[in-house]
Amino acid sequence: MEDSPTVVKLDQGGNQGPPVRKRRCLPKALGYITGDMKEFANWLKDKPQALQFVDWVLRGISQVVFVSNPISGILILVGLLVQNPWWALSGCVGTVVSTLTALLLGQDRSAIAAGLQGYNATLVGILMAVFSDKGNYFWWLLFPVSAMSMTCPIFSSALNSVFCKWDLPVFTLPFNMALSMYLSATGHYNPFFPSKLFTPVTSVPNVTWSDLSALQLLKSLPVGVGQIYGCDNPWTGGIFLGAILLSSPLMCLHAAVGSLLGMAAGLSLSAPFENIYVGLWGFNSSLTCIAIGGMFMALTWQTHLLALACALFTAYVGASMSNLMAVAGLPSCTWPFCLATLLFLLLTTKNPNIYKMPLSKVTYPEENRIFYLQAKKRMVESPL
Repeated sequence: MEDSPTVVKLDQGGNQGPPVRKRRCLPKALGYITGDMKEFANWLKDKPQALQFVDWVLRGISQVVFVSNPISGILILVGLLVQNPWWALSGCVGTVVSTLTALLLGQDRSAIAAGLQGYNATLVGILMAVFSDKGNYFWWLLFPVSAMSMTCPIFSSALNSVFCKWDLPVFTLPFNMALSMYLSATGHYNPFFPSKLFTPVTSVPNVTWSDLSALQLLKSLPVGVGQIYGCDNPWTGGIFLGAILLSSPLMCLHAAVGSLLGMAAGLSLSAPFENIYVGLWGFNSSLTCIAIGGMFMALTWQTHLLALACALFTAYVGASMSNLMAVAGLPSCTWPFCLATLLFLLLTTKNPNIYKMPLSKVTYPEENRIFYLQAKKRMVESPL
């Protein structure tokens, strides 16, 4: 309402009206494609079911990095195609099957529409292809991909019924459970679906600090983000960062910082440089930094520092879990991210600036902060 007099005054000036409208139209147009694209979701409600389903699948692909934005989903799909078209196809099959299964099981329609019933299966499909010892375009693999993707809504629903008591998200626990179950059942020596061999470290790694490459470390920042989807191509990681940036600049910042902190943690433990270069130290920390730095906790400078601490903590948890799970012949996947982030979300404090978002109000960091400031204002006005 306060902007109306300004518009009238500028229109009276003759030539000043159109530039002002153009400047205002640009942010408004950007508002339709950034954030969670709520207006687009509302517009789709009376459109054909097939069109809505495509939107749900794209949101599911992007929800791996906490983004509910179909355009971001398209960008991430492009990044996957740049990395490996077979991995992209396998991930899409997983997302579609999981979303259909959730519909058949009568899961909450709003959660399905936000992509929350698809993202775990996205990772299941991609990582089953990544870890397959049969290489690319082993079409029979799509059968176990579909079967394991069907378990994701079941795992999600079961975990939600427990986690709702503490108002906690399930994160990628269904993915971790499904993939670990599949790899444990098949393994490296399975005649039909052999997976890559995971072995524990049995000797001291040869680390020569003079061989450390600054350029490779710089590349490892986007690669760390790319490894969230199992990708080691820096261009793919850069596209993923762009997809996150489209939805939320704050999320993009924390994704990059988290990857950087994971890299630093790897260097502090004298990890083999190759593991750092391919982003294996960055992806769990990147996810953690996003989750704590504005997504599930409202962003303040206190929660920002907490996110940095949690990212470092996650990297060290990841190192220990990698060693432990390698004994069982399994990768650590995103178990470190899930366990560390859940631990920090269960933190109790009397500091009002460390505010855990109600799960039903979580959208994206910028919007979450607005909700927090409004809640804080209400508390000041009516403390009782």
